[in-house]
Amino acid sequence: MKKITTSVLGLLLGTSAAFANEELFVYNWTDYTAPELITKFEEETGISVTLDTYDSNETLLAKLQSGATGYDIVVPSHNFVEIFISEGLLQPINASTLHGAENLKPDFANPSWDKDNTYTIPWQWGTTSFTVNTDVFDGDINTYDVLFHPSEAVQGKIGMFKSADEVISIAQISLGLPLCNENPADMQKVLDLLKAQKPYVKTYNSDGILERLISGDVAVHQNWNGYSIRARDENPAMHYAFPKEGVIAWADNIAVPKGAPNYDNAIKFIEFLMEPENIAIQSNFAGYSNGISGSEAFMSEKLKTAHELSPPEGTPLVFSKTCSPEAVELQNRVWTALLQ
Repeated sequence: MKKITTSVLGLLLGTSAAFANEELFVYNWTDYTAPELITKFEEETGISVTLDTYDSNETLLAKLQSGATGYDIVVPSHNFVEIFISEGLLQPINASTLHGAENLKPDFANPSWDKDNTYTIPWQWGTTSFTVNTDVFDGDINTYDVLFHPSEAVQGKIGMFKSADEVISIAQISLGLPLCNENPADMQKVLDLLKAQKPYVKTYNSDGILERLISGDVAVHQNWNGYSIRARDENPAMHYAFPKEGVIAWADNIAVPKGAPNYDNAIKFIEFLMEPENIAIQSNFAGYSNGISGSEAFMSEKLKTAHELSPPEGTPLVFSKTCSPEAVELQNRVWTALLQ
């Protein structure tokens, strides 16, 4: 039976505190939460969900480091999870003890970034590369030359993320350099590459990617594979690149920040997400794979056959890493120098 709505409950009990436990505050990446998923959770539990969004792991980290305690659910990428844990920004959920834990796929049941799923469960996983409007550029798209040595057709029409970690990582791959680089000489090469590209970049922005591609404001945009599927839905000329130099692979995770005001409701949401039919709603919306066994049965045919989810044989998949403080400092210096 549905729970009494919060407004009615407030009238009956005469206090807002009476329905505080019927709320959930989610802080997630922009355009990365299926509305149908939230509606289904609200209808099944009577819990009202409020969603705020961010555009990078750095933004999320800074928010929690500042002492923000108003959120119950956050979604850090795997290479940031260890940072959040080490800084005491997350609280344990002990996922292995929760209802639905038996549905976790083996690769995500005990991941290297969070042993025994003490703090996280998988949300979505995929790759980071770029999307090309092949009506504008009809050459070989499976190389980072498209981004960093652009043809005249796309000069001034390139979009890059506004994220030091994600932009610098693909620059390092394109140069054949290791990720989380602590070598100043190597990072100077990265800065030189990005500075040479900068005159041809229309924007550094992780929001509004789909709109810019569809409107023609850009012809090439750094992108995630699932979001590229959505671009192709709007325009079949949009193709996702699998550069021969390698693509970044990542896994985003659901976690509960320290000080979450509605911890019990966060746990209900996490258990809800470990049900195959529920997480499939999210995958069908966002276009990414997930870490829950049995969800494939609820996937759309479009997602099952999407080439964006199937890298060509031989394409190197490079999982992003948790960088050392020294590497992060060099990364931040490169990013500041690039954008100044």
